[in-house]
Amino acid sequence: MRRGLISRSPAELPDAALEARLARVRAAMAEARLDALLIYTNNTRPAGVSWLTGFVPYWSEALLVVPRERAPVLVVALTYRVKSWIERTSRVADAIHTPRIGLEAARMIAAAAPAAAVGIADLDGLSAGIVDDLREGGPRLALSDASTMFARLRAEADPAEIALAVAAAAIAQRALAQVKGGEKLGEMMAAAEREARKLGAEEIYLAAAPDLARDCRFKRIEGDAPLGERFALRTSVAYKGTWIRLSRSFETNGSASANEPAAAQLAEAVAELPSERGFAGVSSWLVEGCRIAQPLAPLMGSRIAAPTPPVPGALVSVQATLSIDGRPVLVGAPALIGRRGEAASLLVRPD
Repeated sequence: MRRGLISRSPAELPDAALEARLARVRAAMAEARLDALLIYTNNTRPAGVSWLTGFVPYWSEALLVVPRERAPVLVVALTYRVKSWIERTSRVADAIHTPRIGLEAARMIAAAAPAAAVGIADLDGLSAGIVDDLREGGPRLALSDASTMFARLRAEADPAEIALAVAAAAIAQRALAQVKGGEKLGEMMAAAEREARKLGAEEIYLAAAPDLARDCRFKRIEGDAPLGERFALRTSVAYKGTWIRLSRSFETNGSASANEPAAAQLAEAVAELPSERGFAGVSSWLVEGCRIAQPLAPLMGSRIAAPTPPVPGALVSVQATLSIDGRPVLVGAPALIGRRGEAASLLVRPD
């Protein structure tokens, strides 16, 4: 469950941006001969619905019904008391409240067209219970997987999404700037989280690699953990529905000698994306981005057997384990894949 304030700013996410996204979706629906599109959301899979409407759930779940000819409707498993909040934070025609969101969504579509063709974004990620309710509520509806269609539409970031990612990255950068050597790990992580929430983050998750000489894997830390000479923190920040990751390494004596060369090396590797060339010789690296519903899904990396390279104009978050002066350094930052032959670039430098 999220704890930060979730609100919508028309200046940061204008109606025109949402209308342009919806128009692209409807054009693709017409080409695919779909009468309606369904997109699922919950607190771990919010990205598809927030991209089209601005709605981000604190908890529970919902289905966005996108008819080809009418305004979208949100069917939510939330009580009626949050209806006014949904209306303030989302651009939808209506919010319908019911514990069985699949049943109600199917009935709504079937009432207008009993044999409608209905595409479902991320069908494989939808629970069997919701699929069963869709079939019960609309027994003649023709359900199909619209994941490929939606992922193609979602792949390239528009100016509003890029601006939100830059804002989220700035929050993460300022949060990690609160970390000072010589303090306990729990105190440093608390200071970073406090700063992020003060700056408007609706969520922040912190992970740590407390001793890079022993283990370079990020872990969720409860309480304190003993620190080695060099440690690393990764912050995952959500702002207005847009998620980014930022990672950097620290030394317990307060020195930042390894950060600048690591950030420079990461920037050089990122400039080659979506090609893997820049990461040749890097033992561990990962590129994450949003395809449909998960804000940060693995796309390509040293442990990804079947990569999905990001398209030109895509927003991604990149992290890598580099060797600086013979010692491991963990570093990561959000990046924008270049368009029209331009090199990919970091949104912020993690140094």
